[in-house]
Amino acid sequence: MILFHHAGARTACYPSLINPRFSCERRAPAISYRLRVRSSSSSSSSNPMSEMLEASSILKEDKKPAVCTADELHYVAVPGTEWRLALWRYLPSPKALVRSHPLMLLSGVGTNAIGYDLSPGASFARHMCSQGFDTWIVEVRGAGLSIRDSGPKSQPPSEALISKFVSVIDDNANGVPLLEKQSVMMTDSGSESEISVVSRDSTGELPLDEPQLVTKLTDAFLRLAETLSGYLNDGQLMVVSSKFLDRISELLGDARLSDRFNEVKGSISGLLKTRETSAIAAQIRELSQRLVNIIEDGQRSVSPQLFDLQERLSATIEDFQKQLDLIVTYNWDFDNYLEEDIPAAMEYIKLESKPKDGRVLAIGHSMGGILLYAMISRCAFRGMKSGLAAMVTLASSVDYTSSKSSLKLLLPLADPAQALNVPVVPLGALLAAAYPLASRPPYVLSWLNPQISAQDMMHPELLRKLVLNNFCTIPAKLILQLTTAFREGGLRDRTCTFSYKDQLHKCNVPVLALAGDQDLICPPEAVYDTVKLIPEHLVTYKVFGKPDGPHYGHYDLVGGRLAIDEIYPCIIEFLSKHDQLCSD
Repeated sequence: MILFHHAGARTACYPSLINPRFSCERRAPAISYRLRVRSSSSSSSSNPMSEMLEASSILKEDKKPAVCTADELHYVAVPGTEWRLALWRYLPSPKALVRSHPLMLLSGVGTNAIGYDLSPGASFARHMCSQGFDTWIVEVRGAGLSIRDSGPKSQPPSEALISKFVSVIDDNANGVPLLEKQSVMMTDSGSESEISVVSRDSTGELPLDEPQLVTKLTDAFLRLAETLSGYLNDGQLMVVSSKFLDRISELLGDARLSDRFNEVKGSISGLLKTRETSAIAAQIRELSQRLVNIIEDGQRSVSPQLFDLQERLSATIEDFQKQLDLIVTYNWDFDNYLEEDIPAAMEYIKLESKPKDGRVLAIGHSMGGILLYAMISRCAFRGMKSGLAAMVTLASSVDYTSSKSSLKLLLPLADPAQALNVPVVPLGALLAAAYPLASRPPYVLSWLNPQISAQDMMHPELLRKLVLNNFCTIPAKLILQLTTAFREGGLRDRTCTFSYKDQLHKCNVPVLALAGDQDLICPPEAVYDTVKLIPEHLVTYKVFGKPDGPHYGHYDLVGGRLAIDEIYPCIIEFLSKHDQLCSD
């Protein structure tokens, strides 16, 4: 088979300032290739992995984006998808210790590679590379420099979307019903937009453009059935469709029309349950026409008349369509990472680094560690080899039920109705907007910084760089699955039939699990709840931080000012031991 290959220069470039609006998804830059032929024994041409390798590439140094501070930037195609994952590679010096296995680094949810390589003096990846490890940072789909070759492109989250997300969280925190304000916000978006002047008919009434509205409504309902058919179950789909219909109902403001409206609403809901869009199209259009007729009657009966009703209805439908577009664009979950992205990345790393036993060392921070736990659990269940020589998890757990994790703040997003109201969590934009309020007087968001780092554990400029550049937009679909980690049984697959903690007792991979004493996101008790499931002779558990300080927050295990002296040596000792054992 043929593999595209080009080795870039070994000199890394470190930008002094990274654009705070660094996109979570980039268009493919111009790439130069050199062909390298692998023997047929490496992989079969009929194997999906061979297709993945044929579409993979390495960027030349002069073509590599300035944001990438690695020695090489590789792209690996994920078989069966339109995604190419970005892999940041750090090549050890010829004078460094010779290691037997490459090292794979996995980041947390909604983060990119920058967290592992903040600056020349604060780079986890560079430090591991200096110890002889051929180090690779994996950016999963939607993160950092990973590329979607076709299909919808990610757009920066709008201010309206950010407001909706904040409203959901804020409402829950204050005991307000989660969806009470959402419908108001959705309809308000139409009223706040500029309303064009439309002439009235001879009766003084504002005529509805019936064909246009019928078409818009029909398209909206059919897209709802089609878009969410693989996203929500029947009950959840009904909740989402009901909320959309409720928004239309609120526009009427006339109880006398409610019976007629509810009849049509019930019929549409029944048709959506079939999920057969081609079979129900004509019926949906007929019901949409009936809805428009009701709306037209409502316009005549309401006093004073709602002369902007058509514009408000159109705005509501268009806003709804935009929400569906976001769901399509960000249509992946934890299992997509686990079953597709990580295997593709691991296979590519092994073929490039050529470990003799075909295994890799791995470190995962936060969700990155959760992925490693899920991997060994899934492999144990299937009776497969994980391909891991040893693994290190930093602030990770598959079961948060007994902890006081601050991530429980996101539980409102597990409400299926929020799939429509908040289809994505614009984490990067939220943190960029909130950071000035957390770092400057009067510090109205002073609670934010401790979520990331304990007091005085990071240089302010590095913390700023991390907050403004390391975070991306997260699909609600991913949040929906991750929130199962806060329920009885711990994290589950997308079908909720497989618990990733249930097979950890069969783990056969050495594990080092580290926790920070002041980690508010993944407290030590959460880390331990996972550690205790692993065979005792295979797991090492350590909590960093002292009662009188210094303390370690969620990110400090990777980039805290004392990590290079306290955390890194612990990790290197563990990896070196098992790297050597596996090579003997």
